[in-house]
Amino acid sequence: MIARNHKPLVESVLAQFPALVLTGARQAGKTTLARQVWPAAGYVSLDHPAEADQARQNPDAFLERWTSPVILDEIQYAPELFRHLKLTIDRDRRPGRYLLTGSQAFTLMAGVTESLAGRTAVLTLPTLTLDEVFPAATQEQIDRFLWRGGFPELWDRPELSLDLWMGSYVATYLERDVRQALNVGDLRDFDRLIRAAALRTGQLLSYADLARDVGISPNTAKRWLSVLAASQQIFLLEPYHHQRSKRLIKAPKLYFNDTGLLCHLLGFQGLDALRAHGMWGAVWENFVIAEVRKQLQATVRPNAMWFWRTAQGDEVDLLIETGPEQFAAIECKTAERIGTADLKGIGKLAEEYGRGAVTSARVVCRTATPYPVAADPEAQAVPISGLSNRY
Repeated sequence: MIARNHKPLVESVLAQFPALVLTGARQAGKTTLARQVWPAAGYVSLDHPAEADQARQNPDAFLERWTSPVILDEIQYAPELFRHLKLTIDRDRRPGRYLLTGSQAFTLMAGVTESLAGRTAVLTLPTLTLDEVFPAATQEQIDRFLWRGGFPELWDRPELSLDLWMGSYVATYLERDVRQALNVGDLRDFDRLIRAAALRTGQLLSYADLARDVGISPNTAKRWLSVLAASQQIFLLEPYHHQRSKRLIKAPKLYFNDTGLLCHLLGFQGLDALRAHGMWGAVWENFVIAEVRKQLQATVRPNAMWFWRTAQGDEVDLLIETGPEQFAAIECKTAERIGTADLKGIGKLAEEYGRGAVTSARVVCRTATPYPVAADPEAQAVPISGLSNRY
């Protein structure tokens, strides 16, 4: 079993709160982690129709069956439980009573915000990170992970066909999550939206352009993308807005949480074909930024990420907040050797906000070992392996 970076955080939260809601994409490993953290706890999956029916029809009797601590898996299938959980927790506020998991964040979070506010913590479990699978990855292992992605079953069972698994995953996701969340009859337009979004990874998001290509309205495109984000398939990286002297871009950039799924949606037949294509730089950027995001999600500061871009074209791919108006600045490059020109955007950021604003400058590239890029020792080219120790 692959050890998850989230485990210490989950254990810490359960020691402080009566309940924990663990959300994330389907097949991200929520149930496995929950049972690993609480091996002696009771367990019931509401994905089972009979259990879900009882939980919906007689919530009090259902909860009385399970002495805490208990894991309630896929709780979005019985939202009626949330109000009764509130009453149960209010009668006994001891920490570590309930661990709730779910993969449909719309239904899940509606129940949490309405009934469990102040009684539960909420964590998001991403798919596997590179360092969870390959703690000291070689370039070949990095490429293999980028291509195959981080869904745990694909690493537990390496004999599985990647194309078959991903194709089944997309079909199941459309049928179960999307159809339920949106009540969509014909899913072909939504399927086209996912694939059109994949072609825009790393780009500024224009709902109008995306909607035009798919043949839907901009409002529909916005609503459908919100479903993709809520079910942890994509995320939108917001621009850093604190304006000084330059006009800043205010549109977000679109990325996929898992590059294995991204590569499948793009339709490449192999990694060599991807590396020879113009999308390679965008996929690499997506890979780096998604890995940083996964690492931050295992900490208490998961939302400390932005990009920076001015109307004049100055840009930094990723800013990680380290203090008030202080950032670790990261650029993403597919080359093995890079030079001072690759730090141009970071230099412009430092000019705008002052040298003290940039606590470290990193160019994440395909080098095997770190090396300095400029006279400043904080400016380095680094491999993606072990990146969390360098910002």
